[in-house]
Amino acid sequence: MITGELGGSIRHTEHGDPDGEPVVLLAGFKAPATSWRFQIPVLAGAGFRVLAVDLPGHGGTALPEGTDMDVRGRDLHTFLTAAVAGRARLVGASMGGNTLWSYVARFGTGAVERIVIVDQTPAMLNTPDWPHGFYGYTEENADTYFRDGIPRTGRGVPLLRRGAAAVRLLVAMRGTDPALTGPEGELLRDHARRDWRPVVAGAEVPALFVAGGRSEFWPPEHAAAAAALNPRASAAVVGRAGHAVNMERPRAFGHGLVEYLRRGTAAG
Repeated sequence: MITGELGGSIRHTEHGDPDGEPVVLLAGFKAPATSWRFQIPVLAGAGFRVLAVDLPGHGGTALPEGTDMDVRGRDLHTFLTAAVAGRARLVGASMGGNTLWSYVARFGTGAVERIVIVDQTPAMLNTPDWPHGFYGYTEENADTYFRDGIPRTGRGVPLLRRGAAAVRLLVAMRGTDPALTGPEGELLRDHARRDWRPVVAGAEVPALFVAGGRSEFWPPEHAAAAAALNPRASAAVVGRAGHAVNMERPRAFGHGLVEYLRRGTAAG
């Protein structure tokens, strides 16, 4: 394993073949790069060069004041420019997924081979033309819904009833403080307000939208609806998985991820 740091705020670990096709992993809101612990050996074993990234606010670093989704996209650009030569396969979970769209909106897809979004709807607000947002989040409560953090929706399967999946989730998220700092709350609310559907529609590379069949945040139909925006996109639903698909169903997710990322390579 190789570790790296850019300016003290963007950290990453590198695994696998240093000459392999690069795969960049971005975790969800507040989650550390170690939350990919179940996928890293699978991807490395498949011959990829795997880079698990902690942007500012992840992996024990503080989130700077003024960080919004535009800043997140620029941070990813900083990392890719410094650490990756050629075109990368980008995998983002939850907010990490919409960070990828923020990057694409600003910098395009010239440095991107393909994209994987893990249980993240491109628009969190429910509207008449988009009923695939965060449960209960509507135009009527848009200004207050995420004021105190991530609301409980009463959907999905409670953590205590998830068995081994709950254990894997807790291990992967160990050391993460559930309380929000002021900058984290501002980033969450900015994330909730964004609509990345036009960016998805205009993306010039293949994209896969993966949904958790029992996600506690939004209906699994969001994946197919997002994929329908772009003819290069496709969708998959991982059954018996909540929002943290890669942690709750690591074997099924890892197998499908490798299969998808291998497309377009010499081996695939």
